[in-house]
Parts: sequence; C-alpha cells; structure tokens
Amino acid sequence: MADEEKHAVEATPQVAPVDEYASAQNEFVDRPNGWIYKGYKLFGREVYYASPRVQLLLVALVCFLCPGMYNSLSGLGGGGQVDPKAQDHSSVALYSTFAVVGFFSGTFANRLGLRLTIGIGGLGYCIYSASFLSYNHNKNIGFVIFAGAFLGVCAGLLWTAQGAVMMAYPPENKKGRYISTFWIIFNLGAVIGSLIPLAQNIQNHTGTVSDGTYAAFIVLMFLGLIVAFFLLDADKVIREDGTKVVLMKNPSWQSEFLGLWQTISGSPWVLLLFPMFFASNIFYTYQNNDMNAAAFNIRTRSLNNLLYWLAQIIGAVINGYALDYTGIGRAMRAKLSFAFLFFLTFVIWGGGYAWQKMQPTRDVVSQANYEPNKVDWTDGGHLFIGPMFLYFFYGFYDAIWQTNIYWWMGSLSNSGRRAANLAGFYKGFQSAGAAIFWRLDAINTPYNTMFGATWGVLAGSLILAAPVVFLKIKDHVSIEEDLKFSDETIEDVVVGANKHVDV
Repeated sequence: MADEEKHAVEATPQVAPVDEYASAQNEFVDRPNGWIYKGYKLFGREVYYASPRVQLLLVALVCFLCPGMYNSLSGLGGGGQVDPKAQDHSSVALYSTFAVVGFFSGTFANRLGLRLTIGIGGLGYCIYSASFLSYNHNKNIGFVIFAGAFLGVCAGLLWTAQGAVMMAYPPENKKGRYISTFWIIFNLGAVIGSLIPLAQNIQNHTGTVSDGTYAAFIVLMFLGLIVAFFLLDADKVIREDGTKVVLMKNPSWQSEFLGLWQTISGSPWVLLLFPMFFASNIFYTYQNNDMNAAAFNIRTRSLNNLLYWLAQIIGAVINGYALDYTGIGRAMRAKLSFAFLFFLTFVIWGGGYAWQKMQPTRDVVSQANYEPNKVDWTDGGHLFIGPMFLYFFYGFYDAIWQTNIYWWMGSLSNSGRRAANLAGFYKGFQSAGAAIFWRLDAINTPYNTMFGATWGVLAGSLILAAPVVFLKIKDHVSIEEDLKFSDETIEDVVVGANKHVDV
C-alpha cells in the first residue's frame, strides 16, 4: 500500500450511528492545504487537481492512449494483417487471462490503490503493438500470443480500477455525465488512432498496415503508461461538495475476497446482469474481423474504423446527458434507457442481418486471391455507402450498451469497494465472452453463425437483465443500504477528519 494510503487510515476509529455518518458525508468540509487542493478558475468554474473531475480526466487520458489506441488497432480487423489468425489467437489468450484477472482485479484495486493498479495496467499495451510490428517481419505468432496474454493481465487491472473511479467518484446526480465524458475522451483516442493507419495507408489497397503505423501506436501507448503515474490515490480525492470517496480502511486480502462473496450473496439478483456482462464485448469479433476485415480492403477498413469510433463519441454524448436528465427520476430513466437499448438491438442488428445474408462465405473470403475483390470506398452505392452507415451505427450501439451498463451498476451502489467488485465481475465475464467468440472465429466458424450467435446473446442477456433494471434501480441509494449486506459495522469504520468508511 502506498505511504499516503497508510497515513490516511491511521486515524483512531470513532463510533457513530449510520444517520450521523450519512449526515457527515453530506456536510461541506474545507479542503486541506496543499497544491493538489488549490483551486483555479477555468471557463468560469473552479478546478483543482484532487477533484473527481480532474482525476477522471487523467484516467480518461490513460485510456485514450492505451486501450483507445488498442481499439483503433484491433478495429482494423486482424490487427492490421490480411490474415486474422494472429489476432484471433492473441485475442483468445488476451481475454482468457483478462477473464481470470478481471474476476479478482477488484480485490487488487482495493488492496493496492487505484493509481498503482492503473499504472501496472498500462504496461501491456505497447508490448502488444510491438508484437505486431515484429510479426510484420518474422511471422512469430508465439510473441503475438504472449503479448496478448500479458495484455490480458494488465488490462484486467486497468479496466477494473477505471470502473471504480467512474462509478464511485462522481455524486449520484452526475454519474451519467462523468461516464459520458470518459467515454468521449477514451474513444477520441480510437478516433485519432484510426487517423494514423488511414493517413499512412491511404494509397494502400491491399496488404497489411505499414511499420510506421505500429511504431506510432507503440509510442502513444507508452505515453499512456507515463500519464498513469500522475494520478492520485482515491484517499486524496475530495468531491466539489466537500465529501470524500467511500474507501476501505486497511483492507486485507481476506476481507476483500469476502467482499466478492458479499456482492453476490447480499444481492443475488446481480447474477441476472452477468449474461449482459458476458455479451458486452462479443460483438467486436464479428464487427472487426467478420465484417470489416472480411468485406473491405485496408484503406476502407481504416475509414470504417474511424467512423465507428466517432459514432461511439456521439452515442456517449447523447446517452450520458440523457441518463442524468433531472426532469425524470432515476428509476424511470433506467427503464427508458433499457427500452432504448432493446429497441436499438433489433433495429441495428436487424439491418445487419439484411446485409450479412448477402455476403460471401468464409471459404470464399479466405482464398489467397480474394483480397482484390474486397470493397473500396470508391465503389459507392450499396457496396460501400450502406455498409458504412451500418458499421457507424454498430459503433453507436456499442457506446449506448457500455454507458448503460456502467450507469446501471453505478446506480446500484455508491460504495467504492462494491463498485470495484462489480467492475471486476463485469470485466471478468466480459472477457470470458470475448475469449469464446475470438476462439469461434479462430476455428473458422461461418460468418452467418457468428452473426446469429452475437445477436442472440445480446438480445437474450437484455431480457435477463430487465428485472434488475426495472425493480432494483432506485432514485437514491442510502449509506444504510450500502452497509446492509456487509460484515462491517459502524464500529469498524473511520469517521473523523478523513471521513473514510469501510463498506
């Protein structure tokens, strides 16, 4: 544990009733002295380094430079290669390790602190890009698979810590806006990352992306690793209203593993969200490899990739602000957001079915001489314009799906510990689903089967999640509810100058 975390939890515990604690948490407290709490005016608003807003911005910049660039690279289909096999096998390794690490990474985030967890998490991305640069020259698929497995460990840590920041730092009435802001910055990384291969391959109709493309990704991802160490640990963060983020007091490994169990045993209905967690990344396999890489040449794939991530930003803006609309209660907003996502699942993927049933089979596309037959953006009409808009709306759908899940989870609890555990479950099951679908692609599952399985799992998981969204999301979550299913008592929490609580 970092030194600043040790000092933050050394205050003598004081016993206080729950209602007194809840009142204290909502009481304005003058920020301590120190440069991280010194406010500056920016666009008419006070900004200080230790605020949730600035810390979320830093986390978003890390994700802009690391997973944002990774998304741009993987969105090219096949990791920018003609043959997607290397990426298929690497992604199976990546998401397999991600699933295991993600399941327990909430525990690591609570134990090690969010800054160190995100810092370690950013390490694997530049190695992953370097493996494809190497593959361009020596076809060493073993290095690519190793890089994927190592990235799975790192990404499991990074995304769980990021999820805890995004769900636990903001006040209840701004969670949608914080999620939206993060998603915009994160996907702006993929947009800018998509411009790199587009610019470098604009005259390239066939083949793989250039070495310069991979080199640019390596440099940018390494910068993301550096940015991670400018973050503050959560015990230093004070909200604009003077309240502190709810944190563990001297967590032990035993108490943290117990927290995973309590997340399920205290709220067994959370299990109904797990299929939706499982489904939340499975569509990338079909969209990246079985549509974009299969149907379009390299420069057109680059353009589609750019539009896909632009659509993510648009979707995040619309959904983030809609989720925080104060004219409607939070419980009703949850129901409306579910109905909108359910509608999109059948409209957009129904359009995808109309396109997919007309496409060549995998056996035809995988032939060595098929590359010149792939669609170029100059083909226009139904060959490019229609599928281009379909791919754009696939990106829009992804943003609505992901921001809804994060907002729903954030609406179920305000506890940093429960948020980290929920995020760990989310990324763990998400990665298990992704690993399975990348493996299906690696064993040459027909494109039509990949499409049908993806659409079916998405629709089915929404039906299972409906009771949680409609019955469990309330207009407000009290401290009593967050403590209800914990083995901790008020005697175990720290209430005082630091206002930390063990939940």
